[in-house]
Amino acid sequence: MSNPTSWFSSGEKENKDSDGDNQDLTTILDSHQRGELTLLIASATESMRKSIEDNFDPTAMLSPDLIAELTSEDDKIMNPNIDPATVDVEQYDRERKVKEQREKELSAPKMKELKAAALKNFDEWREGIIQRVGEVVNSKETAEHQKAQAKEVQSVHDPGDKKIDPKAKGDESVLNALHDLYPPISTSLASLEEEKRILILHSMLLLMLSLEHYIAPSRILLLYLTSSLKLPIEVLTEDEEKVARGLLEAAKHMSGEEETQKKVEENKQSRKWKVGLASVAGAAIIGVTGGLAAPLVAAGVGSVMGGLGLGATAAAGYLGTVAGSTVIVGGLFGAYGGRMTGQMMDAYAREVEDFAFLPVRGSRRVFEKEKEAAEENRRLRVTIGISGWLTEKEEIITPWRVIGKGAEAFALRWELEALMNLGNSMQAMVSSAAWGYAKSEIIKRTIFAEMMSALWPIGLLKVSRVVDNPFSVAKARAEKAGEVLADALINKAQGERPVTLIGYSLGARVIYTCLMSLAKRRAFGLVESVVLIGAPTPSSTSDWRVMRSVVAGRLINVYSENDYVLGFLYRTSSIQLGVAGLQKVEGLRGVENVDVSDTVSGHLRYRYLVGSILKKIGFEDIELEEVEKEEQALRVMEEEEKKSSLLRQKEGKKDGDENADQEADKLEKEVQQKTQKSMMQRAAEQLHISR
Repeated sequence: MSNPTSWFSSGEKENKDSDGDNQDLTTILDSHQRGELTLLIASATESMRKSIEDNFDPTAMLSPDLIAELTSEDDKIMNPNIDPATVDVEQYDRERKVKEQREKELSAPKMKELKAAALKNFDEWREGIIQRVGEVVNSKETAEHQKAQAKEVQSVHDPGDKKIDPKAKGDESVLNALHDLYPPISTSLASLEEEKRILILHSMLLLMLSLEHYIAPSRILLLYLTSSLKLPIEVLTEDEEKVARGLLEAAKHMSGEEETQKKVEENKQSRKWKVGLASVAGAAIIGVTGGLAAPLVAAGVGSVMGGLGLGATAAAGYLGTVAGSTVIVGGLFGAYGGRMTGQMMDAYAREVEDFAFLPVRGSRRVFEKEKEAAEENRRLRVTIGISGWLTEKEEIITPWRVIGKGAEAFALRWELEALMNLGNSMQAMVSSAAWGYAKSEIIKRTIFAEMMSALWPIGLLKVSRVVDNPFSVAKARAEKAGEVLADALINKAQGERPVTLIGYSLGARVIYTCLMSLAKRRAFGLVESVVLIGAPTPSSTSDWRVMRSVVAGRLINVYSENDYVLGFLYRTSSIQLGVAGLQKVEGLRGVENVDVSDTVSGHLRYRYLVGSILKKIGFEDIELEEVEKEEQALRVMEEEEKKSSLLRQKEGKKDGDENADQEADKLEKEVQQKTQKSMMQRAAEQLHISR
């Protein structure tokens, strides 16, 4: 296969050289092929809809041979469908009870309303896509007919469970992950020349944008098309980047004054940072200037968006109103370029201290102007990384440098002091003599045996006050931050773009609360994918079913059965609902469980393993160089931890109990001093910046 990048560059050159080239899908594809395209889209969206229905299926993950009425040996003998010699009545009984429990859960009014709302939202989005494609490719009537003729779904999003082996040399390739998660749908279009397949995908992206948004289901549909057209995912990500740059470049020449003033007037009575004002702010950030009229700009956008064999006029037509509106383009990319607007900051500061999105890549490179920094890293997709504890302020951003350039990457800053206090407390505890002695004891039994029996070593319980209060405080703040994050996404702080959320430890708790809030508020289509790593959250099927309803793509639970720190921290919480960071989530096809027990021996490891884990699960956008740096930092941390632990144990006595109280006093003082020092340094830096 030829290099997809070459098609972008050559296509752009061709478009500039032949301005009269007005090729479009109707001239490049014959009527049969256009019919195949609308049928492919209808089939892909049918598969997506089936995934939503499966999320509310009480029989998910149960044996296909489940016989509801099987209750006795007589039933087993009399039933002609089974082999009496091999059937396990107890197994059937267990599964029937699970099914009955799920049916009871799903029959609750709130769950039925959630399912109905999720399907209604999806059907409205799907109808808009089908009609838009029909307008361009053949006709609305034909598109609706193809929707009715959509191929029966043979395979849907069913990722299954994974166990990561640290000794394994290979990683799951992004291509394999793409095919497993979004199975290719059989279509004759896959046999077309590569140029035509790339052109189809490019055209579909422009048509998605013409709906004045690029929400999560739209991207999932494009992933299905990429897989079905047998194209590498890099074709889609590179096209997304090219289109983002093109829109921003064209927007510089749009006349936005009239539209902006009109939008301001419309929004005077609404909340300060609803989508209207966010759109206006976005138009200002991307550098809109007066001068050219919208029709002329539309032609310019067409020239930038064309290429790959697609004519400028067709490209502008596919984009529709997006091609000539500063407000729409501004709204698409969000309300700010690397920092939040003053209105947003004021609104969030009342809820959560230090709440802000920090650009991951923009924090390293120095630009002469803020606008230049914003334009450099703007993308059609957003990824937000959320750290769950800190030992230095740089750890807000550092773990997320592994996120690749295909998405606009942000790190969420929230409750800096609480996270710093928690990080220092955990680090002090795991290096204590009490922990060193206790771990050798508790490792003999499972974490859940310890949690359920509450038989933690006495010495460890004596030093627990070092971490219990910091964890309790940070956990409560995480829940508040999750609500605020949901509010930010609903109010388009990140624009009309699909958002991927990744978090470890209490960062995962932030995401958990955010998703539950989005579901409660019926805010579908905002979140593309989610990765929860070492999550101090419930693992109950009902909670994850709710979360799944607002995630269009991958929902991943990364857990370790050897995370004794998480087990100890979570011991006073609602353990009857399970702990996602310690076990798999049962009973949902749409949840990927990733077991990293052989890799993660402690909660503090996650900070240094984000990139390695994402690479192992076939996450589509990773900076491999940063992953190597992360792994090197882990080795350094482990050496320092080992030295510190040995020193502590030499200072303490063998049984770890007698001096535990004294050790706890000493640790609390050390934690307090470290946290105060870090916060004073930050205050000094802020004072210097303000001057």
